[in-house]
Amino acid sequence: MSDKSNENLIEDRLVQLRCHFTWKLLIEDPEMPDLVNRIFDEIEFLDTKFNVGIHNLLAYVKHLNGQNKEALQSLKDAEDLIQTEHAGQSDVSRLVNWGNYAWLYYHMGRLPEAQIYLDKVETTCKKFASPSCYTMESPEMDSEEGWALLKCGGKNYERAKACFKKALEVDPENPEFNTGYAIVMYRLEGFNKTPQADKVYCLQPLERAIRLNPENAYIKALFAVKLQDVKKEDEGEKYIKEALTSGSSQTYVLRYAAKFYRRKGLMDKALQLLKMALKATPSSAIVHHQIGICYKTQAIQIKKAANWQPRGQDRENMNRLVQMAIREFEKAVKLRPMFEVMYIDLAEMYGEMGHLEKAEDTFKKLLCMKVYDDQIRQAIHYRYGRFQEFQKKSEDNAIIHYLNAINIEKQSMTNDTSIRALEKLVLRKLRRNAADMKSLSILEFIGKLKGNMNEALECYEQALRLANEKCVRHVP
Repeated sequence: MSDKSNENLIEDRLVQLRCHFTWKLLIEDPEMPDLVNRIFDEIEFLDTKFNVGIHNLLAYVKHLNGQNKEALQSLKDAEDLIQTEHAGQSDVSRLVNWGNYAWLYYHMGRLPEAQIYLDKVETTCKKFASPSCYTMESPEMDSEEGWALLKCGGKNYERAKACFKKALEVDPENPEFNTGYAIVMYRLEGFNKTPQADKVYCLQPLERAIRLNPENAYIKALFAVKLQDVKKEDEGEKYIKEALTSGSSQTYVLRYAAKFYRRKGLMDKALQLLKMALKATPSSAIVHHQIGICYKTQAIQIKKAANWQPRGQDRENMNRLVQMAIREFEKAVKLRPMFEVMYIDLAEMYGEMGHLEKAEDTFKKLLCMKVYDDQIRQAIHYRYGRFQEFQKKSEDNAIIHYLNAINIEKQSMTNDTSIRALEKLVLRKLRRNAADMKSLSILEFIGKLKGNMNEALECYEQALRLANEKCVRHVP
């Protein structure tokens, strides 16, 4: 067989493998440095029994960065973990590792080594009577794929959820599968906030994961935050305290404990915990962002206490906190340039300091980004609308972006807030000019959205009446 024919045969077999090279992980180039940082943080600080996959993922990311020799070392690290920590398990747990080896050697032009690992996969598939020589269907494989997708960001979460759900259908009491499913449900709920705050679907999966992993402090911290969401703050704080005293995964626990105490209104406590986390993970965009949110919240508290018009010392204190928030948000977006929410916060703080050009540029950068999540797209338009209305004093541009947020048609708290903001703005315009046809049309639209057909009909009739009057005035 010619070298080209052999290469084609190997390639045909490689595409049948289930591993990081075939899972179509959505990772954009600007996200890569932050992903690498988060992988290293997890290896060093997250106490888990399920850490073989993170070394396999690191190998794949290193390959994408052109570091194939370093990628081989990461695969060796994963292989060593399998030998020492999963020695009693079946060869199924090794299939992902072998698949990655085969792909990596293929990309390095080392076809004989690639074939060795293809042979290992084929032998195992035959051993378990798999219909395919190079593809194994098993809950362990589904779980491995789920963990990889989960680590690679929000664009991959729905697929991760499907993987863990599929694994649980086969083995519903498996601690690893339940942990993965609970975490992805938590993350998805963070994206998909609905107006019904009491509907927290991840509570049951988190509680189940805790029952099966009673020593997992990270899951307890997530559970505490969700209990806080459903107004069970005292119960949530018990879990936070348990997680903080466990000594397990402390860097991760500190982040969620800080979030819990920030939302409880204890800013100093939250900042103390975040600064502890920052010492361990100085390159964490999440920690810098959370610190910035604390400073932003403190600035808003001063502004609110001064009836939204701070003067003298209050103004100085507020500006100092806003500047501190800006510094943290700037660090966060530098570390994680594709995290849209961080840009929204940064733009708002620029606006608060009167840096309108910087704020405008930041919002425009956001509008040019590929944003996959509808709720984040809504948030961008809503917050840009607020900026246009209150900082730029452009009611027309504000209306455009409130309407853009509403027209995304994603049921969410941001959608409801955008409708209220738009309604308030057009009513203000109508008080100045009751014959404003555009505002009357928008008010009719809002009435339909809210299901208030009587109000919509009144607006429509008023608009028709004004239009007829305008026609009469222009008749010669």
